[in-house]
Amino acid sequence: MGGCIGSTRARTASVDDTSATSTRPQSGNSRKNHPLCHEIFRWKSDVPLTEGQLRSKRDEFWDTAPAFEGRKEIWDALRAGVTAAEAQDYQLAQAILDGANVSVPNGFLTECYDELGTRYQVPIYCLSYPINIVKEDNGRDSPADCSEPVDAGTELTLKLRLSTSTGDVKLPVYSKDTIGIAKKKLQSQEGLEPSKQRWFFGGKLLGDKMHIEEAKIHPGYVIQVIVNLEKFDDSPIKNS
Repeated sequence: MGGCIGSTRARTASVDDTSATSTRPQSGNSRKNHPLCHEIFRWKSDVPLTEGQLRSKRDEFWDTAPAFEGRKEIWDALRAGVTAAEAQDYQLAQAILDGANVSVPNGFLTECYDELGTRYQVPIYCLSYPINIVKEDNGRDSPADCSEPVDAGTELTLKLRLSTSTGDVKLPVYSKDTIGIAKKKLQSQEGLEPSKQRWFFGGKLLGDKMHIEEAKIHPGYVIQVIVNLEKFDDSPIKNS
């Protein structure tokens, strides 16, 4: 199955493109399928992102997508297919989609359907790097973002629920600490790299630059920590 021929369907988009799923009334998978196109999306983010921020944005989507409509096994297959396609292993990506009975009417993973007719949309920021990606020396937040504040604020203890553990973890922090600093403290306590941690409270992702006091975490409330143990490739996909 060959790739698409012709000019790349260029697209300028914000990273806040629609990512939720919706269901169309269909009787089974009667929609015409199309081979996966062998081309890389070129797009520009409205707000320039670092590689670390883009990875965080992607992880947030894949960690929360199954909470929308659709089936988790299909989302898992889509994530695996997207990873293979970004690595330019289109044969593997196609095999994953075929094995999960996922149809791609337009040849792009931005719009897919399972055999029941349920629609799945993968945002463009999960498919390729923006053309205005901001390079970093280490691909992470700058040292200033994770340095200890001069005024530490009030000492408090956070209750964290890790996706890799059955019990809750108590973490001593200060109200002026940023989430990035708190992640480093959790690393010292539990051995989890900050880049593998995604903190959620009240259904919202807590960014590394947010201060603990800004998150308005009430005493005794639990922060959900999604731990992704997969290793990341920091290099963007390039056309050969």
